[in-house]
Order: sequence, then C-alpha cells, then structure tokens
Amino acid sequence: MSESRGRERAAPQPPPDDGTAGAPITTGTVARRLGVSPTTLRTWDRRYGLGPARREPGHHRRWSERDIAVVEEMGRLTSLGVPPADAARAALEGGTRPGPGTDSGPGPDLGSGPASDAGSSAASDLGPDAHPFVRQRRGLSRAAVRLDAPAVQELLAESVERHGLIAAWQEVMVPTLHAVGRKWEEAGDRYVEVEHLLSWHVSRTLHRCATAPPTRSPSAPLVLACVPGEQHSLPLEALSAALGELAIPQRMFGAAVPVEAVSAAVRRTGPAVVVLWSQARSTASVPLARHIADARWGVRGARGRPVVMLGGPGWAGPAVRGTLRPATLRDALTQIGRARGE
Repeated sequence: MSESRGRERAAPQPPPDDGTAGAPITTGTVARRLGVSPTTLRTWDRRYGLGPARREPGHHRRWSERDIAVVEEMGRLTSLGVPPADAARAALEGGTRPGPGTDSGPGPDLGSGPASDAGSSAASDLGPDAHPFVRQRRGLSRAAVRLDAPAVQELLAESVERHGLIAAWQEVMVPTLHAVGRKWEEAGDRYVEVEHLLSWHVSRTLHRCATAPPTRSPSAPLVLACVPGEQHSLPLEALSAALGELAIPQRMFGAAVPVEAVSAAVRRTGPAVVVLWSQARSTASVPLARHIADARWGVRGARGRPVVMLGGPGWAGPAVRGTLRPATLRDALTQIGRARGE
C-alpha cells in the first residue's frame, strides 16, 4: 500500500470537545424548548450577545447545548430579580455554566415587548440596593411570562417568608397580577396563559398560609363570600389566609355564592361580620348588601345581626348605609377587629 493511498484512507481526527458536539439546534427549536419566541432570542442576542458562539456563512444560526445553557442561566438570574444587563454579563462570564434541562429560560419583562429596550433600561437603573418589592415583582413577572411554574412558586413562598403575608400580598402579588392584566389587555389573548398560571400559584400560596385546621372558638365565625356571578376570589382568599394567621374563626364560601346560600350561612352561623366581595360593578348588588345587613338570628329577645363589609372595586360609588368599605387587606383586618370588639 502506498503512502498516498494510506493518507486517503486515514480516518479524520474528531474535533476537540468544545461543548458543541452533536447535531446543531435551530433557533426555532431553542425557542420551543425555553418557551419563548424566536424574536425574543434574536433580541437577547442583539442586546447582550446571548446567541450561538459559532455561525456558519450562508447557513441559519445553529445553537449548541452550551449556548442554550447560557440563556438558561440568564433566565434563572433574572427570575431572582437580577437586572437583565447584569444577568447577561454573569451568564456570559460564568466559567462553569449549568447544563441543559434546567427548568428556566429567558423571557421579556411584562412591561416591555421583546423589541423594546425600555424594560431592560429600567431594570438596569435599579442597582443592587433597589427596593426589594420592585425587584421581586420583576423577577416574579419574568418567571410567569416564561411559564416557569417552579420559579413562580418559589418566589411567592420566599416573598411571604421574608415580608409576611399582608406585605407580600399588597406589595408583590397584587402589583404583579395587575401588571399581567395590563399586558393581557395590550396584547389581546397572548398572555391569558400567564395570568392563569400566576393566579393559580398565588391561590396555592395563600392556601398554604392557612393550612392549620380552623380554630375552635366560642365566638361566631366570620362569613366570607363572593357575590353571585363573581368568579374573582383571590382577594377573598388573601383575607381568609390573613384571618387564619390571626386565629380568627371564619367560613369561606368562595366564588359566585348564590343569594340563598349566603342568607342560609348567615342564619346558621350568626356571624359578627359578613364580607361580600365584588370585583366588577356588574356583580355588585346593593339590594343583596342591604338584605344581608337586615338579617337576624337567635331567639326572640336576644337576636343578633351582622356587620356587612363590602370588599372590591365593584362596590365603588355611593356608600351603602351601615356597611364597612376597607381600602386594603390591612384595613379590612383592622375594621374586622373593631367590629368584633377587639
């Protein structure tokens, strides 16, 4: 065998392992894997250089597993509230990056679309000492947009543990839910799934805050109910959880409770306070509020009547005589304490 024939038949040497071995991955595949749009990936590449390390002339962009790991790390950091520019720098400079398969990925801030620099600039201006509530809202919103359920649950639990239920609800959960709602209104139906995911995990977090069994107490329990036709029960769930932390007995009936059911619950339990929640003007019923306020129970000569608390923006307008109208969760707890003679 000649030397030339030997050279022709010699097997090519494998390239050094630089983390790009295996079939190259397209941008569309990466987008589906991380749960973002291809436009978002191209925008992150343009802003922060988070793109394929190798580009072949005349071919589409091809991602390696190492490239994907970098954007996954970027998503993990932003979900913790790190400003995008700082998170991108840390992801690119990290010597040992997490491998693929982590349950996080990049996603746009709820306040800006993938082609806008406004959200990233605002986040970068926060600095390391920015108000913790702002950073937590931003991290929670990004995790929700990515549909990163484990991160959403972890951030909600951390917020409650760090600030307490009332502050976490008023300063983190409610503002983030409002931001998601605004984004949904602006983008049509594109963010419906984000709102549903976030709402479910907020509800789950609130229920976990009230996992202790109802305290048996000689005092009458409160009655909590959404008015007929009202499906938005999260604020009432927050009140229920806060009352549970204070060991105040209650009966929570949830969303869209029929008039007859509310009336029967009032007669059977004799509550000191009845909370009626209405999110929309279309569900608020002044006749219902007056009907419950006029309810009586007990034997003749010792009859009782409840104090009616009207919660939610649906009750905006002229006040209903003799009812309470708290502005916040903390206000509601204060007014309930006074009504119970505490």
